[in-house]
Amino acid sequence: MHYISILSTVVVIIFALAVFDRYRRRGGTHLLLWGIGLLFFGLGTLSEAIMLFTFNEVILKLWYFSGAMMTAAWLGQGTVYLLVRKRKVARSLTFFLFLFSLVALAFLVFAPVTPAAASFDLNQPASAQYKDILVRGSGLVVLTIFLNVYGTIALVGGAIYSAFLFWRKRVLPNRMLGNILIATGALLLAIGGTFIRVGIADWLYVSEFLGAVILFAGFIVATAEQPLLLSNESKSLPAQ
Repeated sequence: MHYISILSTVVVIIFALAVFDRYRRRGGTHLLLWGIGLLFFGLGTLSEAIMLFTFNEVILKLWYFSGAMMTAAWLGQGTVYLLVRKRKVARSLTFFLFLFSLVALAFLVFAPVTPAAASFDLNQPASAQYKDILVRGSGLVVLTIFLNVYGTIALVGGAIYSAFLFWRKRVLPNRMLGNILIATGALLLAIGGTFIRVGIADWLYVSEFLGAVILFAGFIVATAEQPLLLSNESKSLPAQ
């Protein structure tokens, strides 16, 4: 089951390339932010994959920074930028997220590790061992919780809200379905932490893989060639 993280990395890399390609062709800051979030996602799963074969303190910190702190926050920020009509507000929130990211990075760079690092078990997932290895101060813990809650609410809530708009206006059914899939995939990523807390950390790999696949499917469906619009009301709906 551990090796699922390798498959997740491949899926996320392909997903990120697709998002950046769409950004190159169409523009849209939300696509850039989603792409950044996917890069963090990919770094997180890649770090997991590396720690299947060897342990390194830097890799452990990269895994925590990218996967546990940045992924949800930056993916959610992409949705915030898409839905918030006031550009000044969206830019301000992005700037503050950038600052919080720098603070989180500083916390992790200087976070000490315990002697338990020397006995890291390659047969056990890093998510089941990091608490015994990485010393997390209260500031780091609070920041981790904040970034995940903010990102998850923004990503899941934004996708559900968008799906509701398309359903209510009876237009662009592919975008409605795509947003439902995005919300589902984001929820799967969010419950990964629950698996760790209840002692079944192996299932984190499964939730990451399924989350990545469903998010990618949602993106593909939502950005597919659009059917004929049913009303002019669709002009007020969020683009993808």
